Amino acid sequence: MKVEIAGKNVGDKISLRAVKKTVQRILGILNRRKAELSLALVGNREMEELNASYRHKDEPTDVLSFPAGEDSPAGRDFLGDVVISVEQAGIQARRSGKRLEQEIEGLLIHGILHLLGYDHERSRRDAKIMRGMEKKISRALCGTRALRV
Repeated sequence: MKVEIAGKNVGDKISLRAVKKTVQRILGILNRRKAELSLALVGNREMEELNASYRHKDEPTDVLSFPAGEDSPAGRDFLGDVVISVEQAGIQARRSGKRLEQEIEGLLIHGILHLLGYDHERSRRDAKIMRGMEKKISRALCGTRALRV
């Protein structure tokens, strides 16, 4: 399982090693132990630029996912890229009374599910399915047991 992480000025806020371990645990729970992905940890300014470019929304968001799809290199299980705004995650964590690590964990789950084709914006039914998966993965992270997907 290969996880590439790029993070600017976030080392003092969160442990990149802990984030990588969390990604690996999520992939293990999803029985995707050979999967690869890249993760970028950015600030709100960079996230706002990405959100404007790809979603035509001039505001920062918490997480964006870019599935590899057909672009995945042959013979590799490359899922794609996840981008998380650590700054936005911090704001949301403070609002909800969570630790930053907990918020990042939830965003990792959400972003990885998007890479796997789950999409809460398609329909209410799809949103319910994705929310259910997020809850199952969160619970499984406590005990790190595999899910059947």
